[in-house]
Amino acid sequence: MKIFIGSKNRDKIKEIKEILGDYEILSLNEFPDAPDVIEDKDTITENAIKKAVENAQYTGLLTAADDTGLFVRALNNEPGVYSARYAGEKCSYQDNRVKMLKEMNDKEDRYAEFRTVVALADERGLIATAEGIVPGQITSQEMGDSGFGYDSIFEVKETGKTYAQMSDKDKNQISHRAKAFFLIKEDIKKYYENSKER
Repeated sequence: MKIFIGSKNRDKIKEIKEILGDYEILSLNEFPDAPDVIEDKDTITENAIKKAVENAQYTGLLTAADDTGLFVRALNNEPGVYSARYAGEKCSYQDNRVKMLKEMNDKEDRYAEFRTVVALADERGLIATAEGIVPGQITSQEMGDSGFGYDSIFEVKETGKTYAQMSDKDKNQISHRAKAFFLIKEDIKKYYENSKER
């Protein structure tokens, strides 16, 4: 049973493979000629749906696509939908972290949430969406050396550790992306069960 992941981000795909271990995972890295989906919507939900639907129509495969945002209360919930390009269009993970720490330098309220929305679609259209939310706070400096993105400056409320201080296995039990994909996994299962009955 195949699932197409509408992403080229190898770090993200690695995480998803561990979460959806029962399925054969394909991604945009196996479809180099696939057209880029422009993430131009106002919310992570709309972006996830757009990526899932357009990639499903292109590949003809059951497709899961996610969009993730870091929502920081003291920054009016920024960077939100712009989290991947917070420091500019061609910025690195490090660029984003440096900018975030600078913006939060004098802030007492450091509350933040990571949110992921996953959309599931086939070539006929949208099937389901699921959201995973993890509350936490922005640290005052980088902590830990694993993970990617904002992992070293986001301390998870539940654990008191940053994602970067966790093993991949531990992170993939509690992360925002894991929560969303664990939920969508039920819709994937139902999809394939219904396909057998047709």
